[in-house]
Amino acid sequence: MSVQFVVNGRKVEVDPPARMTLADCLRQQVKLTGTHVGCEHGVCGACTVIVDGEAMRSCLMLAAQADGATIMTIEGLSSDAELTPLQLAFKKNHGLQCGFCTPGVLMTLHALLTQEPYASDERIRDVLSGNLCRCTG
Repeated sequence: MSVQFVVNGRKVEVDPPARMTLADCLRQQVKLTGTHVGCEHGVCGACTVIVDGEAMRSCLMLAAQADGATIMTIEGLSSDAELTPLQLAFKKNHGLQCGFCTPGVLMTLHALLTQEPYASDERIRDVLSGNLCRCTG
């Protein structure tokens, strides 16, 4: 089955198996490996991407469900060689650790701050509580 979507501003057409997740499709067929697969149950948040403006767990979504969607992965967060202010803040404050969970955390925060630019610290903590980091617990 042919599936078409726009990922990071680029039109893509893939032919995923019926049960392939969006995470696996992005990694294996589109060759964007920044989206990490951790728990494969939607619990850890490592696979978070933005689909039509909403943060989504790509391990819980079939690639076929993305047909016609607009997707942003960590590779598309910055449109040029410069880091975004969010990425710079992570770098400046040593928020990277091993980096496995970082793409999902950044995508979760990007989606939140796009919708709520003045989100309170409490709101940010609440939204980030859905992302697990094994380095820091």
